[in-house]
Amino acid sequence: MIEVEIDSEGWTQALPEATAIVESAAAAALGTVEGDVVVLLADDAAVQDLNARFRDKDRPTNVLSFPAAESAFPHLGDVVLGYAYCAAEATAQSKTLSDHLSHLVVHGVLHLLGRDHEDDAEAEEMEAEEREILAELGVADPYAAENGAAEHEGAA
Repeated sequence: MIEVEIDSEGWTQALPEATAIVESAAAAALGTVEGDVVVLLADDAAVQDLNARFRDKDRPTNVLSFPAAESAFPHLGDVVLGYAYCAAEATAQSKTLSDHLSHLVVHGVLHLLGRDHEDDAEAEEMEAEEREILAELGVADPYAAENGAAEHEGAA
C-alpha cells in the first residue's frame, strides 16, 4: 500500500495530479516488494525541521527517506519531499515538476529498500536502477544533464 499525504498546498496547486504521480512512481520503485510506504508532500519548513532533527542539517532539501525498523513490517518507511525546494530544482534543471517528483519519489523509495549512494559504485548502481524505473514511467534520464544534477540527501 502506498499512502500519500499532502501537507502543502503548493503541491496540489502546481500539480493537481500529485497523488497519482507519487503512487505510480512509488509502485514502480517497489516493483514486486511487498510493504507499505508513506509519502509526505510537505513544505520546506517541515523538511528543514526533519533534516535538522534527524540528520543534524538545519536546511531544507528535496527528499528525505526514513526507513522503518524491520519489526514495523509491512511498513517499509516514509519519504518526505519539500515543495519549494523541489520546484526550484526542477526549474533550475529544466525538468517538469512532474518528472522531478517521479524521480525523487523513486529515489526515496529505493533508499527505503536499502539502496544507497555513499560511494561511487553504489551511486552508479542506484542511478542505473533509477533510470530503468523512470524509463518504464516514461520519464527521461534525470542524470543526462549532470551540470545541474540534484543533490539527494538520502536516508535519515
